[in-house]
This record gives sequence, structure tokens and C-alpha cells, in this order.
Amino acid sequence: MYAVIATGGKQYRVTEGDTLKVEKLAGEEGSEIELDQVLMVADGDKIQVGTPMLDKGAVTAKIKSHGRGKKVEIVKFRRRKHHRKQMGHRQDYTEIEVTKIKA
Repeated sequence: MYAVIATGGKQYRVTEGDTLKVEKLAGEEGSEIELDQVLMVADGDKIQVGTPMLDKGAVTAKIKSHGRGKKVEIVKFRRRKHHRKQMGHRQDYTEIEVTKIKA
């Protein structure tokens, strides 16, 4: 059984027991959260597709940790103009473990 969920502007295909990093979510480590933006649930040959979301679909997950990703270097450079700008960015994330899929 698997589900397609939407969180943080992205879509993820998840099954029970999966661990994934998503955009930062509110909540403490060890707490349970419910993701209710479920686009599709498939259980063998039985497939339910929402328009665009399933009404009674939900995915329960446990927050494992919060963190920050690897640094992304941004360099802006204009040739012959004596202009160079260098920046960095680290995106916040939440690591979750999917515990239950409900259709």
C-alpha cells in the first residue's frame, strides 16, 4: 500500500515505514502529525484518486528530527564591471517517518 502526498509545495510517494526529509513542519521531535493533503492511495489493484485531494485520506507520521541541509553556494558575477557577489543558503527540513496510511 502506498500514497502520494503533498507537503511543502512538493509531492512524495510514501509507504508505511518510509523515512523522508520534507520542508520544515511545526511540531516537536517525537510527536505525531497528520498530513491530510493526500492525492492518491493505492492498495494492490484498488486505486483511489482525489480531485485534487481525497476527502477522507490521511497519512500519520512521526517527527524524527529537525535540521538544515547542505549549503548551496550562490555566486553572481558580471564580467568587466568589477562586480562579484557571493552568498550561501541552508534550507531547513524536518525528517519524518510514515507510520500509517488511511484512505
